[in-house]
Amino acid sequence: MTTKSTAQQAHRLDGKRIAILATDGFEQSELLEPREALADAGAEAVVVAPRAGEIQGYHHHDRADRVAVDLALANADPGSFDGLVLPGGALNPDALRTNPDAVAFVKAFANAGKPIAAICHGPWTLVEADVVRNRTVTSWPSLKTDLRNAGASWIDQEVVRDGLLVTSRKPEDIPAFVASAIEIFATGHE
Repeated sequence: MTTKSTAQQAHRLDGKRIAILATDGFEQSELLEPREALADAGAEAVVVAPRAGEIQGYHHHDRADRVAVDLALANADPGSFDGLVLPGGALNPDALRTNPDAVAFVKAFANAGKPIAAICHGPWTLVEADVVRNRTVTSWPSLKTDLRNAGASWIDQEVVRDGLLVTSRKPEDIPAFVASAIEIFATGHE
């Protein structure tokens, strides 16, 4: 149940293709609500995962729904996307950050100067891809030390935008996260 903000209504994503990189253990609301908002704004939101089939969502610590994978990571070309969303959930980014292909996928977006939006534990994969150094970010509070050790400046705020990087803390921040993500995906620049 996503509420459209003024920013979402003002920014259309027609013709944009946005990757949502996730695997088993993603926080369900942090994948489904941004995917719905991106689609409502006109984007093609593509769930990319290390394997084809379905991935298991969670609502905090409890199993939730399974989500169909649109594209296996091995077949996903970062160059064919306009932006990247990294949902949280503790298990999801922990698995992705140990997957060299997932890390390379994230790093390719940063190296190409494409916008990235990460929420909750999602920034863990950004740490592994070494794209938070000298950036201001937020996340789930338990990642604060990891992000600081990776060279980021961490602040406790519902959404932080630093250049082409948008980060948020938790499911309750999804409305602000989605609004900032859509804005950065629409403009494609700082």
